[in-house]
Amino acid sequence: MTKLEIKGDWNITKGNLKKKWAKLTDNDLQYAEGKQDELIGRIQKRTGESREAVEKAVKESCSSCANN
Repeated sequence: MTKLEIKGDWNITKGNLKKKWAKLTDNDLQYAEGKQDELIGRIQKRTGESREAVEKAVKESCSSCANN
């Protein structure tokens, strides 16, 4: 994913990511426009997952927002 596109309700996305990785905090999941790489990096550092796994989880969490 070259550009992380977050659509829908970010609070729902955060909740979905916290369900997947309970050790994530609100500080880990602070999203700011243009800071997508920083967000991915914080999640990677906290979870130990690969960048690809984190991007996939974020994308899936965002997709579920649009379906609700």
